Amino acid sequence: MAGVPHHLVRWTGLAGSIMLAVAAFLGGALPDGDLRPNPVKIWLGPNGPLIIGLWLFGTAAMAVAWWTLRDRVPSLRWALVTAGLWVLPFLFTPPLGSRDAYAYACQGASYAGGISPYEYGVSTLPCPWLDTMSYIWRDTPAPYGPLFVVLSGAVVAATGSLIGSIALFRVLALAGVALTAACLPVLARRCGVPVERALWLALASPLVGVHLVSGVHNDALMVGLLVAGLAVVVSRPGRPWPLLAGGVVLGLAAGIKVTALVVVPFAALAAITGGFSLRALLRHGTPVVGGAVATLFGVTLAARLDLGWITGLSHGNEVVAWTSPPTAVGQTVNYLALPFGQHIDALPVTRAIAVVVLLAVLVWLWFRARHRDPLWHAALALTATVALAPLFHPWYWFWPLALLAATAQRTWWFSAVTVYAAFLVLADGTGLPRYTKTVGAPLMTLFVIVVTIRLVRSAKEARAAARQPVPVE
Repeated sequence: MAGVPHHLVRWTGLAGSIMLAVAAFLGGALPDGDLRPNPVKIWLGPNGPLIIGLWLFGTAAMAVAWWTLRDRVPSLRWALVTAGLWVLPFLFTPPLGSRDAYAYACQGASYAGGISPYEYGVSTLPCPWLDTMSYIWRDTPAPYGPLFVVLSGAVVAATGSLIGSIALFRVLALAGVALTAACLPVLARRCGVPVERALWLALASPLVGVHLVSGVHNDALMVGLLVAGLAVVVSRPGRPWPLLAGGVVLGLAAGIKVTALVVVPFAALAAITGGFSLRALLRHGTPVVGGAVATLFGVTLAARLDLGWITGLSHGNEVVAWTSPPTAVGQTVNYLALPFGQHIDALPVTRAIAVVVLLAVLVWLWFRARHRDPLWHAALALTATVALAPLFHPWYWFWPLALLAATAQRTWWFSAVTVYAAFLVLADGTGLPRYTKTVGAPLMTLFVIVVTIRLVRSAKEARAAARQPVPVE
């Protein structure tokens, strides 16, 4: 596909985004939509074949166009203009791929009404738009950071309407995308990656228009602040006040979603000038870590909230989908036990093992990053966090995607995951993994086994190569 003209790629992707925008109006995550849909009901419903066809061909067109130029972007300006064109059709659509926008509005209504979303579900007030929200999240605490709770309350208080709230949430998402576009070049130049390629991979992917802009997910703002914080740190290493400012911005990112804290220890390494030493880490890393932690707790106290988002995060375990590797392994173990008359639930065990493995991987990556590129290892840390979490949504992949785009030398593997993630959720938010678990879980388990074997072999080969004596000339 190397000979495909650039202008054809641009218009193919735009055609795909237009098809998806039409699908959003016909059968997206509409306020009065079916809260318990499935692919068969969608197919048999009004305009069912048309909606699914628009979703399928629109997603395919955007994915193919994005993939085609992932390593040969014409120019920085071309990448930005094309990504902007692809986003335009999503600016005025109903939410696509998720009903989280309605959850944001309801949690904002709770906070604006004087109720902590960390202590009570949105049915307590109740939320004036409760009928738009998925049943599973109505009585669970919010899993989002305190800054986003405050922003949600301000959005609802300012608009007083569901449509107005979604419009303002979309503005926040666009601000996050714009912040990523403005600051990602700093990281790309720091890592020797072509800026135009980094921006293309991060901003033109199918996940941005569908899930961040149309779906208004707060992940856009979290990643934007995360990239901005890292950009400040790497731009002024060794200088206390800029490092403190970078830490504050990273703390604001954690105030949207606490996942951003995964990057903070690597940002502390990026703040060091010269070689690594414990003294240098304490001197230069402390402003970054201190600024991030102080900001997160400061926002929590200013909002008169507590750490209830920890409880909210645990409710993600209620969703069972094979797209999460540890969940898929647990499902597969359950299936293998059935022929022997055993009805077990291995999910808590496999998910707990994954958490332990994740902690070990994060520590290992940090120690490796002391004498290597900390930004690349931060990207790997976010990748591991997504891969080993008990739940995977397509928009979660944007967390590592933004950093991988600016730090990775080889792009095919995370580009392949991006394309895979783009096809997981139908226009109205119906998750296809829910209906493919008997096939998807074993396949994902097999994939985990293959990847694990390859990683172990690669590690053994690297150790063997390190033991080889250096030839003397």
